[in-house]
Amino acid sequence: MNLVCGEFKKIIMKIFKKILFFSFIMIMWTAAKSQQMPLYSQYMMNRFLINPAFAGSEGFTSFNLTARQQWLGFENAPMTQAISGQTRILKTSHISKSRSIHNRIRKRRPSGRVGVGGYMFNDRNGIVNRTGLQLTYAYHIFISDGQLSFGVSGTGYQFSIDKSDIILHDVQADPLVDGTKSTMFVPDANVGIYYSYNPFYVGLSANQLFQSALKFGSDNSFGDYKMLREYNFIAGYRYDMDNDFEIEPSFLLKTSESFRIQADINVRAYYKRDYWLGFSYRTGNALIAMVGVKVDKIYIGYAFDYSLSDIQKISYGSHEIMIGINLGDNSRRYRWLNRF
Repeated sequence: MNLVCGEFKKIIMKIFKKILFFSFIMIMWTAAKSQQMPLYSQYMMNRFLINPAFAGSEGFTSFNLTARQQWLGFENAPMTQAISGQTRILKTSHISKSRSIHNRIRKRRPSGRVGVGGYMFNDRNGIVNRTGLQLTYAYHIFISDGQLSFGVSGTGYQFSIDKSDIILHDVQADPLVDGTKSTMFVPDANVGIYYSYNPFYVGLSANQLFQSALKFGSDNSFGDYKMLREYNFIAGYRYDMDNDFEIEPSFLLKTSESFRIQADINVRAYYKRDYWLGFSYRTGNALIAMVGVKVDKIYIGYAFDYSLSDIQKISYGSHEIMIGINLGDNSRRYRWLNRF
């Protein structure tokens, strides 16, 4: 059995190296472009933000708060706040309960394969603001020593334009912003697939599946403003250096329907899994430094983005802080395995 697992790990490593090589080729092939979705630098600490299949995959009950300020010092710069929670619905006890010998309570027992989660966010970019809620259902299947997960999310958000910050240089009214409709509710959906085989993970997700069209203003000649579908591919591997130190290289590829790719290439080092230091390169966009600490069940992370564009000349960089709590540590989680 150990021989089979060893061979399987070798196969996984070969696949991971090929994926990493292919990713670098794709990065060099095209430049990164701006995106419609909120931007996060510490997504690897909460993969649920970019892939609904991650909900409950680790067996934790997890809550996370993320706040990001882009281009500090620049007026009306993008800013994002998000709070999320996700958990695994465990199997109930096998002990049968009954009110009497002749009157047993029959209830369908949870399979232990279901994960659920929720995500509230507020994302402001200039005069555009988006506030929404996402609810997620995930299903997990064990394959040998690994786990394959599927997830789907329903999303609804309010999309609005703040007209008070618009200054028109022409005295004539602009039909795009002069209409009565500057706020609308937009439904959407996300799907994802995620595979983990400790210490390797890989996932693929698609956001804004409906590609909802936005309509503003009083002049129909402006037509529809479509939210483009976005795809995310993430992979990583955690190496044990010794009993205290670990290193985790990972990457994230993003692309829209127009096939314009942006990539994050990351590496993080851990000491006893209680302290970490990391660096990222976001293609054509930023260099990122990350630091974090874990105290008991609570962990805190901070990221600083140094922009590679001219905006850095008039800003103090981008800042992101994340606070989270995991209920259920590793030892307890593995005791749960017979309840999954």
